[in-house]
Amino acid sequence: MLIKICGLTREEDVKQCLDLGVDLLGYIFEKRSPRCIDPETVAAFPGRQVCRVGVFVRHSLQEIQFVRQTAGLDLIQLHGDYSPAQCEALDPETVVKVFWPERYAGPEDMGRELERFAPCCRYFLFDGGQAGGGHGRTLRSAWLARLDVPRPWFLAGGLCAENVHNFLQECKPDGLDMNSGVENRPGVKNSEKLKLSVRTIRRRET
Repeated sequence: MLIKICGLTREEDVKQCLDLGVDLLGYIFEKRSPRCIDPETVAAFPGRQVCRVGVFVRHSLQEIQFVRQTAGLDLIQLHGDYSPAQCEALDPETVVKVFWPERYAGPEDMGRELERFAPCCRYFLFDGGQAGGGHGRTLRSAWLARLDVPRPWFLAGGLCAENVHNFLQECKPDGLDMNSGVENRPGVKNSEKLKLSVRTIRRRET
């Protein structure tokens, strides 16, 4: 089970994630986000040995490439209306494409969209609500467990130690993306929540 902690803005939170054995570190570059961080700060953070993920919403491909190089990113997480051609241009082996299951009428409808993006993405990420992220809303799609997903995928949306067990049983994702559920406020992680959530996930694997 891959664990990603997103919305990181402080070095002490990054260091705790490294100590806990988190697999992916997520940094948000959307300027309108309260968790926005600049690429130079990310470049100075420790953790080069762990996968670094950059979150982008309205950036051009040129902006994404600049931030990727400056921050030293390994993966590009695309929110917003990026096309398969744009994913291809960014290198499919580095793209995490975000989808919101609540936008779709059912698994067949969403499945067709996933198949369209499968050749140009490494991972998918399914989030709660119908747009955005980091809002703490959990997924409400009852049919998600019946969805045939053609790529490894992450589950996001209000995940925390208290609810993660149920989601793992119901959805069986390949990874979990945690943000607001382990925070005191946007961009400031809660050390105890972070520790408990990661340990809860790891205990379930044994």
